[in-house]
Amino acid sequence: MALSASPAAAQVPDLKTGSSIPTLAPVVRQVTPAVVNISVHGRVREDNPLYRDPFFREFFDIPKQVEKEVNSTGSGVIVDANRGYVLTNNHVVQGASLVQITTKDGLQLPAKVVGRDPPTDVAVLQIQNPVGLQGLPFGDSDALEVGDFVLAIGNPFGLGQTVTSGLVSALGRTGLSKEGYEDFIQTDAAINPGNSGGALVNLRGELVGINSAIISPGGGNVGIGFAIPANMARLVMDQIVDKGRVERGRIGVSLRDLQPSTNKGRHEGAVIAEVSPDSPAEKAGLRKGDIVIMADGRPIRTASQLRNRIGLARVGQDVKLTLVRGESTNSVIVRVAPAAETSSASTRLR
Repeated sequence: MALSASPAAAQVPDLKTGSSIPTLAPVVRQVTPAVVNISVHGRVREDNPLYRDPFFREFFDIPKQVEKEVNSTGSGVIVDANRGYVLTNNHVVQGASLVQITTKDGLQLPAKVVGRDPPTDVAVLQIQNPVGLQGLPFGDSDALEVGDFVLAIGNPFGLGQTVTSGLVSALGRTGLSKEGYEDFIQTDAAINPGNSGGALVNLRGELVGINSAIISPGGGNVGIGFAIPANMARLVMDQIVDKGRVERGRIGVSLRDLQPSTNKGRHEGAVIAEVSPDSPAEKAGLRKGDIVIMADGRPIRTASQLRNRIGLARVGQDVKLTLVRGESTNSVIVRVAPAAETSSASTRLR
């Protein structure tokens, strides 16, 4: 499936018929049927640090694996209406034994978890009888710019489908978890508990992100929300659908962010800090100090972004890297090899 190459630039909202008042209603009507509510029943491991203490477990006669029943709700996005595929967050369906989808018009449908990928917090569901559904087309999240208008759609606090609007506040946010596969879109469109797994859309009505996390000292929205870029979610989904899991790739380099002060004012790119001997990177001619600025024609802003692209590329895939070396700009083709931890963190569910 080819990604849209058209930019996701902000647009002036339509005008109400016979009025001079701007409105987003046409876009909302277009996209909301593809955003669903997800109800989950299952069992999860109790994450109490005391339960990891063997003396505590022995003294109180507590089993080694302590589980509890959970009933929770979240949001999801239908991205393939014909096959019934729904994108959501891993944390929404983790431990699920029973999943039910509720559409905007109240239709309740059973679904199964096709696969989960905790490192990216992406999960793929499949509706059992996908009849009469409406999907949301993918946009190109790499084309987003700070200042673009976006809408966040989900099911906050179990209230029912809710639409909020805002701007792209920042791009390439990292450091929110320990997993490392992060490239978050930051937005001030209100995201609250229950919005997880919902859609972040541009004003063309295209999916540009999967709402995932918030910074919330008081438990509610403070204008700092984060979404997984649609391009990343799509790469994860494609592998899960094809193989039931995500196979991590590597090329044998360590990376660091670019320091503009030492690179003639260049602000974006990933610096190759080390090249492993006999690695795909060495065989392709990459060298320590090279600055990678594009991967397969898409801009690379940070080391984390390049790490994500390589880590989510299919094993055996050729990736074209555009790099700056000294005063010249060159391109090399590097073949992605399996990572040592290939697929150990993803969950096969079929």
